[in-house]
Amino acid sequence: MTWTTSRLAAELGLEYKGRDRELSGCNTLEKAVSTELSFLANSKYIRLASQTRAGAVILSPEHAHLLADCILSPNPYLDFARAVQFFAKEQGALKGLSELAFIHPEARIEADVTIYPFVFVGPGASIASGTICFSGVYVGEDCRIGPNCRLYPQVSLMAGTILGRGVILHPGVVVGSDGFGFAQGDACLEKVPQIGRVIIEDEVEVGANTTIDRAALDETLIGAGTKIDNQVQIGHNVQLGEQCIIVSQVGISGSSKLGRNVVLAGQCGVAGHITIGDNCRVGGKAGVSKSVKPGTDVSGNPAIEHKKYLRSASLFGKLPELYQRIKKLESSLERLREEQEARGESND
Repeated sequence: MTWTTSRLAAELGLEYKGRDRELSGCNTLEKAVSTELSFLANSKYIRLASQTRAGAVILSPEHAHLLADCILSPNPYLDFARAVQFFAKEQGALKGLSELAFIHPEARIEADVTIYPFVFVGPGASIASGTICFSGVYVGEDCRIGPNCRLYPQVSLMAGTILGRGVILHPGVVVGSDGFGFAQGDACLEKVPQIGRVIIEDEVEVGANTTIDRAALDETLIGAGTKIDNQVQIGHNVQLGEQCIIVSQVGISGSSKLGRNVVLAGQCGVAGHITIGDNCRVGGKAGVSKSVKPGTDVSGNPAIEHKKYLRSASLFGKLPELYQRIKKLESSLERLREEQEARGESND
């Protein structure tokens, strides 16, 4: 599908200047051609913008002098993301309910649902209008899936899982597997049955091979608008607030609570039964072992206030030199002590 620059700008509510080009796709500044849209969101790429062959570029008004054909935006990256949606081709070619899927007679499937071959839908499950389940999806008993969800291949929803509107689960996501609960006895570890559920609210997106455990007794909750990257582990009874960003390979232990707009960078770990307040940010590979007050940035392992961590990190490379200096000082003090003793002097 093609869009003219003027029509695209109108859809985005933005101003454009220059020729009214026909655009059929999007690309980087470096690789875009005359039929493609690009963007400039970082001033370090100004050189590429001046050399680009793109048909139009979304950029801020302060950079409007760089190009003759552009769309002006106060937030170029955000508006480029919105523009890409007009060109993106939706994955999947099938419509309707495949005869090769198993849909239990007690399941409720609304109109305009697509079920690919080799999907399993258990008894008591319900799937709302506009949802697509790709091949290999497992929907356990009594699951509820809201409208316009996308469940990509090999997604597993264990019994009782609830998805809101517009949830996207990428390949291999497992929601509602048992939380890690065991009671230690004299001779063995006794499994604690995990009888809670998982609730994923509206517009949540979960990356490939991420796992979200069911609660032991109550519910594991993922707040509306939260975005979770690939290969994340979320333990039982975790509560994630709205609009959180959880980057790849993060692990969140059971019963921890995150407020709104929390960002966890890649590979950080969160201990169980702690609270991370609204608008906190946790640096990559950090280990959060105690609760964090709202609006705090932390880094390091164990995690400390980010500015303090930066000051400490600046010393890491100097530790060998400091160690040698301390050894020399200790040797000098020892010689002085020996000289004093030889002269019969006292330190008292």
